[in-house]
Amino acid sequence: MRITLEDVEYRYSVNTPFEHLALHDVNMTIEPGTYTAVIGHTGSGKSTLLQHLNVLLRPTKGRVIIGERTIRAQKKKEKNLKSIRQKVGIVFQFPEHQLFEETVEKDICFGPMNFGVPEAKAKELARIALKQVGLEQEILKKSPFDLSGGQMRRVAIAGVIAMEPDVLVLDEPTAGLDPRGRKEIMDMFYQLHKDRGISTILVTHSMEDAARYADDIIIMHKGTVYQKGKPEEIFSKPDQLLELGLDVPDTVRFQLMLQREMGIRFARPSLSLEDLVADIKEAMERGNRL
Repeated sequence: MRITLEDVEYRYSVNTPFEHLALHDVNMTIEPGTYTAVIGHTGSGKSTLLQHLNVLLRPTKGRVIIGERTIRAQKKKEKNLKSIRQKVGIVFQFPEHQLFEETVEKDICFGPMNFGVPEAKAKELARIALKQVGLEQEILKKSPFDLSGGQMRRVAIAGVIAMEPDVLVLDEPTAGLDPRGRKEIMDMFYQLHKDRGISTILVTHSMEDAARYADDIIIMHKGTVYQKGKPEEIFSKPDQLLELGLDVPDTVRFQLMLQREMGIRFARPSLSLEDLVADIKEAMERGNRL
């Protein structure tokens, strides 16, 4: 499902002394089946942007086109937003804080049943989703609050997956996890993206995750789209990112150090450790020095 934003503006607390412009002149398209990372420093508009993707917020100017639905800036409330929110699932930071049912099964079934899925079908979707997040079926009858923190997060994610969304929006989904847990969760989302063909939109501060998983990267800066491109393009100008207050992957930072300290010229940014080793070998074999 394609999502397009055209000339989108959003203001908080309109016509009050606290009015604040959070987004302006936002134009972007997320193509079906792609994996897009949205990066930007705190206050750049990332969180406000993602809330437009399933109409948690409506633009104060411009329009958002979600599949066949168009959401315009208007005073009256849109009707039947359930169909959009079923197709665009959002995993917020610390999703385990949203668990509330007495059993894991009921918690995962809540979303599908809220959208009209019969109980028997919802239970089947719950079992499938639980397997996809790497948990055993035995915990279905357990209280989610008897699980470990990592298991609780996976249960919460399963609740979103069980709604069978066409688009999955991930808002810092690995917040608070150690490096191993972060990689496991991100690999899980990437496998879902590949297996189901789900359009995935990752809002993240991790340049490593943006570089490793995304097809395209959007940089938000001061409430608008500053740049969009492939990871190789975005990270080919690391100094520009650093000037914006953003980080770069450790591999790119190491390349910068080698370039400045040893005069080694690289043909491309290295977006993984494997790429870095190969690129250093290639550069040394060329004898390519500044």
